[in-house]
Amino acid sequence: MSQIKVVSFDAEGTLVTPDFSQAIWYQGIPSLYASRRGIGFEQARAMVEKEYREVGDQRREWYDIKYWFRRFGLGDYRDLLEEHKHKVSYYQDVMEVLSSLGNDYTLIVVSSSTREFLPYLLVGIEGYFARIFSSISDYDQLKSPAFYLKVCQEMGVRPQEIAHVGDSWQFDFIAARDAGIKAFHLDRGGYAKNEDSLKSLADLELRLSAR
Repeated sequence: MSQIKVVSFDAEGTLVTPDFSQAIWYQGIPSLYASRRGIGFEQARAMVEKEYREVGDQRREWYDIKYWFRRFGLGDYRDLLEEHKHKVSYYQDVMEVLSSLGNDYTLIVVSSSTREFLPYLLVGIEGYFARIFSSISDYDQLKSPAFYLKVCQEMGVRPQEIAHVGDSWQFDFIAARDAGIKAFHLDRGGYAKNEDSLKSLADLELRLSAR
């Protein structure tokens, strides 16, 4: 894959485990909601999750912690992020792959996570990346072919000169592929959907070096 100049990574589920975000959305926010309403945690969690489902992950608000804190009347979100920052962790293959690929490619992050989350998610690896893009915070949209083309423009490269990897079939694989980017779908469970599915980031390094 000699024409590839830039390798793009999704953040959560690709580089970063879901532990931090899961703690925020399904423990921290329900706990605050329970205290605010004077109800038990399990009842609060059920009510909060119902609200999440009503919005759904096809809307940008789903990813926006400021939106949810306003909707639930919870005040300032920053203390909650600080409280759970110790839960940020990276997959075992991340450091080695970033160190290796960084010798041959420009590395970037292209994520749906907001600017509020990204400093926490990337705190131990941010130095590997030339640019960090948030589709929600920077472009007010979900990942789409149009968004990926904007990333290409910002990086000064053609779509075929970028490889992108992420764990979302819709937002990382299909959307990037439809923009003309060489897309890889990362499924760490090993359930390959097609020839461009990967079981690990080590597989990405092998694919890039083989072409």
